Amino acid sequence: MKLLRYGPKGQEKPGMLYADGSIRDLSAHVDDIAGEVLTPGGLARLAALDPATLPIVTGQRIGPCVGRVGKFICIGLNYADHAAETGADIPAEPIVFGKWTSAICGPDDDIEIPRGSTKTDWEVELGVVIGKPGRYIEPADALSHVAGYCVVNDISEREWQMERGGTWDKGKGCDTFGPIGPWLVTPDEAGDVGNLHMWLDVDGRRYQDGSTATMIFGVAEIIAYLSRFLSLQPGDVISTGTPPGVGLGQKPPVYLKGGEVMRLGIQGLGEQTQRVVRA
Repeated sequence: MKLLRYGPKGQEKPGMLYADGSIRDLSAHVDDIAGEVLTPGGLARLAALDPATLPIVTGQRIGPCVGRVGKFICIGLNYADHAAETGADIPAEPIVFGKWTSAICGPDDDIEIPRGSTKTDWEVELGVVIGKPGRYIEPADALSHVAGYCVVNDISEREWQMERGGTWDKGKGCDTFGPIGPWLVTPDEAGDVGNLHMWLDVDGRRYQDGSTATMIFGVAEIIAYLSRFLSLQPGDVISTGTPPGVGLGQKPPVYLKGGEVMRLGIQGLGEQTQRVVRA
């Protein structure tokens, strides 16, 4: 299944992408793509529906593909080729940081450069959405906890992330810095998430052109690792790192100034398009 949320900001309704490309309304069956709906039982109930019988939705904004996100957890420097472009050592264990849930926005919403920012950057990433809750999860069982996968653009303000002291979080969690979607793709339709092509363009120029195959820590390992330190709950989003081609890695570095259009996507998981504006 490809699940989604549509409608005005803060008023999104649940939907499903049908095989013919149309959006079908799920409002008569669930209140949101969130919480209990993302558990194995909740997904099984949605899978039992006949999408052809659901009302068609047209002309609506696509919102974040998951609602009521409890935690937005990110993994840093998780691609060997991205670590190399930044001059960083390969991490011995996952680097964990958080994005505030107020950063979450729709896949095609505008991205705002914060006031005072001079180094706003992009990062196409594979997002993992938790379905079955758990703690102290074994790697062999980790993928059974996944509700689905999605595209994430981990927008980052590099000066605030690396030059202003403290943790990375202050450069990662600004409003609009976390577009997710367009779809939440369930594991049966996501393909081999350890080998998906991923890319990002700015104004038609391809900067990122990579694959999840160069991830240092795979999805199962990340889930198991995180579960040692915190419980994972339905609707938690994990963003798993980015391949090379970020603005920071260009020579000289290239950062967003306002007015650009970003397009990004991951094989089988959909595409995002964002206009960059100044806050």
